[in-house]
Amino acid sequence: MGLRPNLLTRRAAGVASTTLALLLSTAAVGVVPAASAFSAAPSEVCAEPADVHSDARIKKGGIAKHEPNELTAKQVREREADLAAALRERASFRAGAQAAAPLASVTIPVVVHVIQRDSTRAGGNIPDSMITSQISVLNQAYAGATGGAATAFGFQLTKINRVTNPAWYPIVQGSSAERSMKTSLREGGKNTLNVYLGELSDDLLGWATFPQRKLNSMDGVVVLSESLPGGTAANYNQGDTGTHEVGHWLNLYHTFQGGCSGSGDSVSDTPAEASPAFQCPTGRDTCTTAGLDPITNFMDYTYDSCMYQFTAGQASRMLTAWNAYRAA
Repeated sequence: MGLRPNLLTRRAAGVASTTLALLLSTAAVGVVPAASAFSAAPSEVCAEPADVHSDARIKKGGIAKHEPNELTAKQVREREADLAAALRERASFRAGAQAAAPLASVTIPVVVHVIQRDSTRAGGNIPDSMITSQISVLNQAYAGATGGAATAFGFQLTKINRVTNPAWYPIVQGSSAERSMKTSLREGGKNTLNVYLGELSDDLLGWATFPQRKLNSMDGVVVLSESLPGGTAANYNQGDTGTHEVGHWLNLYHTFQGGCSGSGDSVSDTPAEASPAFQCPTGRDTCTTAGLDPITNFMDYTYDSCMYQFTAGQASRMLTAWNAYRAA
């Protein structure tokens, strides 16, 4: 996979053309109805993984105190078994209730919570324009417009919620304050993407929860506000932290999950990778299996300017997981 020198130009053009009014008025084709909070899929046959594990993206050189950046082999086995069980449940429910067929196209409603220390930009008060630009980046990335495979997903901004609360700023991963914040603010059902923006702890750029059959109040995506397009996070300010974390929310693992052995990221068309790639190491090849490291994949750790694609296998996995976990 080669790098695309016109990526920045294409993104900038797309961002400049997006307005809040356009995003709020776009027809929501394929939106599934919001489920009740904490609703369970019918006829559960096995327990979900006990760990509500979150995955993160870390800056080059950053060492997080809490490293929610990779699952253990045991956690992956539990998650894969749970996905299979959830798919069986859904199939059984649809057969018995004559429910609608699995969705092939989805527009995801997005609620953005801007967590601020005060009313200054340094205190987290980013402009609406950065948020609408982030939605544009998500739509381009998930539509395959930047050069990767097209996925089934589009995103519609439905609300920007600004909250000034120094007790929640910065957002500390795994803290009681994070739980209080999400429990207080989260809106919608399992199909609604809640994004929390602010300054983050421990050199993290963002983190996200994986889908579960029962909606957990922690469900959502946390993103460093200055990583949005036009932000101050050098090399990580084109919006791809958001793209990366939403990938986790839709059930993707990191491309380096599991290293060179085992099932890796459970996607067959992403070459195995021994460890995260940082910066933009063209030609990197850390495993003996076929294919160079997928450094241009949104689910690696490279600079925003280096990543531009999902694979067809990742697109399929996300849609499968949506129909198992998040579809009504």
